[in-house]
Amino acid sequence: MSGLVDGFLIAAVVVVVIARQFRAQRIDTERRWWLLPVVLAVVALREPGLIDAHHHTASVTLLTAELLIGLATGAAWAWTSRVWTEPDGAVWSKSTKASGLVWLVGIALRVGLYALGAALGIHQESSALLLALAATLLVRAGILAWRAQSPHPVSVRGTTYGDAVPRSAWKERV
Repeated sequence: MSGLVDGFLIAAVVVVVIARQFRAQRIDTERRWWLLPVVLAVVALREPGLIDAHHHTASVTLLTAELLIGLATGAAWAWTSRVWTEPDGAVWSKSTKASGLVWLVGIALRVGLYALGAALGIHQESSALLLALAATLLVRAGILAWRAQSPHPVSVRGTTYGDAVPRSAWKERV
């Protein structure tokens, strides 16, 4: 694929992911939650130019940093998402404002890495960003699936994993 097609693919996935993250979504641990990240990783890895041949060490360092940022973003995104169980046993998740902040920080760090690479004269392909996005989505989906299978018996609507007291038990101010 060309860099332009990769760019459109990355932009489309990011827009869909960000748009969906603030809507409540049922977590289905039996579905193939890992499939989209694996497809994105395969597309990224089959592209030539992932590593700049003229700046091999610096290029690998930037790619490693990109992947670490992707993994950290995915983990932080998953842990800042609310997870709750409905009375019928269905587990749901919804991102919070903190999740949005995680995305902004992750994007800012990636822009900084790209700027650093450009300043050093390193040729950077969009496949590195696509690979990091795959890592982000894989880690987030894995952590949410793990949280959904948590042994914590939560059955009150609006109660999230980690809450010490169900919200329905909180005393309201008059």
